[in-house]
Amino acid sequence: MLDLRQLRYFVAVAEAEHVGRAAEQLHISQSPLSRQIAQLEKNLGLTLFERSQQRIRLTSDGRVFLTEAHALLRHADRLENLGRRLGRGEEGGLCIGYVADAMHTGILPTALRTLRDQRPGIHVALYDQESAEQFEGLRQRSLDIALVRTPPPEDDPDLRTVPLLRDPLLLALPAEHRLAGQEELTPEDLDGQPWIAVGDSHDPAWRDTFVASCVASGFTPDIRLDAADPLTALGLVASGLGLALIQKSMMRGTTDGVAVRELPWHGGSVQLWAAWHRVDLRPVVASFRETVLAGRGAA
Repeated sequence: MLDLRQLRYFVAVAEAEHVGRAAEQLHISQSPLSRQIAQLEKNLGLTLFERSQQRIRLTSDGRVFLTEAHALLRHADRLENLGRRLGRGEEGGLCIGYVADAMHTGILPTALRTLRDQRPGIHVALYDQESAEQFEGLRQRSLDIALVRTPPPEDDPDLRTVPLLRDPLLLALPAEHRLAGQEELTPEDLDGQPWIAVGDSHDPAWRDTFVASCVASGFTPDIRLDAADPLTALGLVASGLGLALIQKSMMRGTTDGVAVRELPWHGGSVQLWAAWHRVDLRPVVASFRETVLAGRGAA
């Protein structure tokens, strides 16, 4: 059986790549730390580190083991916290994974306000993670619910999903732009215009996806700037630096200096899904899930 203390020692050494520094962080002596790591390797029948006089490095197997050790320790911490809260007569906390769009659209803040009104004493932990990481968190039970851009495969044996929102993309352009005077715009109007591309830090191919969607709609964007998020893009548009595609939910109280037009021929959108494990361990999880799903109509 795995010893959680040994796992924590292993993670500390793996991250420090130095037994001495890890020992200082753990407030123990170097010698017993080395013995614990050696004992872990012996119990596993696995070499976790490559050792030299200068440093200690993870083996390829060690890197895989480190990823799983991180996940197990997160779950152990959450389980300990849950046990303490149950011991105090509380329902326990909620661990919620989300993508930024869950905040922008108001889906998550609205659900959290309802939760606070219904159960003011419950603790909520929020984790901004990419979809794949959230799915893994659900499987390992370190997350209770996930709000993601894409669903898992339909035949996934562990996870269930429901679409929450389809948020159409609208064109944001400087209010002084020559096209702002036109109510209807064509792909030819947008071809070659300076553009601000809104990035997705979790998707390395986001730029290619954006350009491909534009070309498929009949125009080629001249990308002058990349923006990390929609709010930044709106600020750049207001400054007259280019055009951008922004989801409709972000256009509430549109920024001064920005004109907005629908592009019915583009059809692009940002989608949001709720995902959860098929087995509910606690009533509070099912209750919060119903609160999230109830927000679909309002969104």
